[in-house]
Amino acid sequence: MNKNWPLWEVFIRSKAGLNHKHVGSLHAADADMAIQNARDVYTRRNEGVSIWVVESTNIAASDPADSDQMYEPAKDKVYRHPTFYNLPDELKHM
Repeated sequence: MNKNWPLWEVFIRSKAGLNHKHVGSLHAADADMAIQNARDVYTRRNEGVSIWVVESTNIAASDPADSDQMYEPAKDKVYRHPTFYNLPDELKHM
């Protein structure tokens, strides 16, 4: 295997799921090879219906160290978290 191949992030959608979930990473020469390798490595038991691969260099992510600053504006919107409502006892799973 060529060590200069790019790193790809692999996302699989399961038969029972509606969304793709990150399952791991692998090295491959191109997108087609990444999909084939992802199929062989991450869907051995026929559990997937769709595979996405994204070259790792194309993913932009926030820095976890900046999470307080990133999510601070949401703390001002208490109406998005209705924890101040009193629910009747008959309502079990809310």
